[in-house]
Amino acid sequence: MLLFSVVSLDITYHINEENSPHAYIGDIAADSNMSHFFKHQQHNLVTFTQLQRKVSSGSHLFNVTNLGKLYTTQTLDAESLCTINKECFKIVRIAVRKRKTYVKILKVKVIIKDINDHGPEFPESEINLQFDENDREGTKKPIPNAIDRDITIQNSRITYELKENIDDPFSLSLSKDYDGTFIPEIVLQGKLDRERKKHYMLKLIAKDNGIPPNENILHFQISVTDSNDNKPLFSQKVYNISIKNKHPKSKPILVLEATDLDSGTNGKIAFNYSPKTPIEIRKYFDLKKASGELFVNEYFKIDTKNSYKLFVEAKDGGKPPLSSTTVILISKESNHNIAPKIDIDFVFPLSESSTALLEDIKVSSFIAYVIITDNDIEENGQIDCNLEHETFGIVEMGSHEYKMTTKCPLDRETKDRYDIVLVCQDMGFPPLKSEKQFSIEVLDVNDVEPHFTKETFQFLTYENQKVDFPIGFINATDPDLGDGGQLTYSIINDNNNDNIPFQLTKYGFFSTSQSIDREMKDIYKFKVLVKDNGTPSLNDTANIVIEILDKNDNAPYFTFPNNDPYNLDVHYHPNSKKDITILKASDKDTGNNAFLTYGILKSNDKNMLTVNSYTGVLSFSRIININDAGTYELQFMVKDSGTPVQSATTVIMLTLHVSNDTLPMQAATHLLSGTDLNIIWVIIIVAAGVILSVGIVVCLTMCVFRCINHIKSSPSTSDNHKILTGSKMRPMPYETNNPITFTRNTEDTYNRNCQTMSSKSHYYPEMEKTINEGKFSATARKLPPIPQSIDQPSKESSDEHGETISTKSINYMSNTLPCQWPSESTWDERYTRNFSDISITSEFDDSKPEVPPKPNRLQNQDTYLEPTYLTK
Repeated sequence: MLLFSVVSLDITYHINEENSPHAYIGDIAADSNMSHFFKHQQHNLVTFTQLQRKVSSGSHLFNVTNLGKLYTTQTLDAESLCTINKECFKIVRIAVRKRKTYVKILKVKVIIKDINDHGPEFPESEINLQFDENDREGTKKPIPNAIDRDITIQNSRITYELKENIDDPFSLSLSKDYDGTFIPEIVLQGKLDRERKKHYMLKLIAKDNGIPPNENILHFQISVTDSNDNKPLFSQKVYNISIKNKHPKSKPILVLEATDLDSGTNGKIAFNYSPKTPIEIRKYFDLKKASGELFVNEYFKIDTKNSYKLFVEAKDGGKPPLSSTTVILISKESNHNIAPKIDIDFVFPLSESSTALLEDIKVSSFIAYVIITDNDIEENGQIDCNLEHETFGIVEMGSHEYKMTTKCPLDRETKDRYDIVLVCQDMGFPPLKSEKQFSIEVLDVNDVEPHFTKETFQFLTYENQKVDFPIGFINATDPDLGDGGQLTYSIINDNNNDNIPFQLTKYGFFSTSQSIDREMKDIYKFKVLVKDNGTPSLNDTANIVIEILDKNDNAPYFTFPNNDPYNLDVHYHPNSKKDITILKASDKDTGNNAFLTYGILKSNDKNMLTVNSYTGVLSFSRIININDAGTYELQFMVKDSGTPVQSATTVIMLTLHVSNDTLPMQAATHLLSGTDLNIIWVIIIVAAGVILSVGIVVCLTMCVFRCINHIKSSPSTSDNHKILTGSKMRPMPYETNNPITFTRNTEDTYNRNCQTMSSKSHYYPEMEKTINEGKFSATARKLPPIPQSIDQPSKESSDEHGETISTKSINYMSNTLPCQWPSESTWDERYTRNFSDISITSEFDDSKPEVPPKPNRLQNQDTYLEPTYLTK
């Protein structure tokens, strides 16, 4: 189906290629609206004739009837008539005549639509590739690419797909060649082992994007061995040459150069036309395979076409062969080629070659309109503009028209000016280019917050300074310009900052707003604000710490004594401590200003008192005698270590009592601590115990010596001893805390040894009971060793039952202190009886009683004595 469009009086038709000859294209008479120019009866007088029926113009491909019907004269082949990737059309000029007069010349554009009548074609249907078994993963091997001779991008664009086995270590990648075609490459994905597998069979499918798509398959075998792994490379990707009208045919117009790093057959290069080079163009040139020389032949006519584009391949002799492509642009020399002209129209111009932009402009914003003017024709008039810049770029809007845009955000603080060069070049030979230099200034916006140089500013100052005394500076930075870089400082007001004795200027200078007393507060912490004057205003905060240093502006004062004068009574005893009391003082200052020392100012003429300079302890400095008693008015001073020195005084009326008694001193114990009182009482108790122990030992020693002398001088008389021989004998219990010794000469021993000692009767309840009943026995603790004993002869007697009783009397000398009975039970001679060891013949033992051993028996007793018998 034929489509057409009408622009003004010119007509555009569309026709598919490969239609049969004499295919109808359109009705020019009807489509051009020429009937409006003639009366109805004159229509048969109008005829249509085709102009310029030359081969070079393509007009011979069409035929128009006198009535204006347009037909093709032959089958149209877009691939042979047009260049790849460009619109394929031919211009037909039609003359409109009324009889023999030309009324109008119509320009008719016939667009030949490419159909997908060609599929991708590989140079070969099968190839061989070689990989070395030592090749590393990622090694690539190029393979021949497919060519689609269709001229439109859609029908000629080729996609590739690799068909391999699952375990094959290969993949497909594509690299783009200079002419825009994709070169397939086989990529090694794993390690090869030739001993395990020598060959791999793969398929490469090439498919175009036409509707419906066409495809072709390349079969290739991969052998694991050394291979051709370097392709030839041209010395230039593009050769741009021009020739004169009469160029000698024996002289090459170009000698191509290519290199291959491989050696031998793999490095041998042959030059051939690429399938992209149309056959119609190839016939004008001769290309030497081995040398790369390019000649014009006898068919070449410079007037036929002003320029030619050739695609040439350099292919090595490897298996499979590798190749690369170059482009040769051949143009006719022209003395009329002029350079393009560049005009820039800025949106915000400062001058013809400068503009200004705000730094917050959005990316891709339109900043200038660029127009390129070049009146040359063909390649000489084809323009390519380039703006190589990382921040700005150009976008083509149409033929020779561009718009300039931003590519990334602007930051004036980083860079505030850009100098840019726009380059435009035509496609002539030699190509001519023009440059346009211009500058872009970046204007500031308030987009950066001010920033304090520190998070916390710390200052030191002394107290008691005058108002407006300088403290220090705080500083912040802001790289913005103008109002956005002008900073103002202020203290952040809150409930806790109402009494801050400082002021801050808008320039960041701190000073005192009132006199400061460190004793009231020694450190101030608050926040400050800095803000710029931009719109909107930006700000930052910081912490302020101001420490107040001390001055010696406070005098010390006494906390004890707390009255002035203070009355103090002191009772002196020779055994008492020297310390009397402790003076205490305080100072509101700190450091050396609060380091206090004590001293006595007056009334210490007798030099009997001293005070510790650092602890304030008041004590006697010498032994006190009775003459020192009296009342003293003492004046004490305390001073600090500041500059200047501050001091305070107090008066103590000290009344001193001096006593020679042994009683402990009772001087102002309320002034001493509980610990001191406890120590005093411990000392008193221990001293009393020691004295008492010494007295007891002395008394015991004297008694022992007297007893020994008395025993030696006293005769033994049997009349003084009577043995109780009754039917009733029993021991009498007696318990006492002190050992008691009984002797035969009771009265004499009593008179010699007994001393009066106070005792309490409740210590001897058993004794009282036994005496009252007329009975007595002794049970004593372990006795000390008896130094001497006097044995009496044994006597035998019979009791009332006729049993024999043997009695032996022994006098022991004792070192035990004799005691006097309490007054309520006075000791009497009637209570003194014989102390005897008695041997009794029991009914179970018929033998005679043995004589008891001598003193060692008594010496080993622990808790008691054998019972004795009292005789009345």
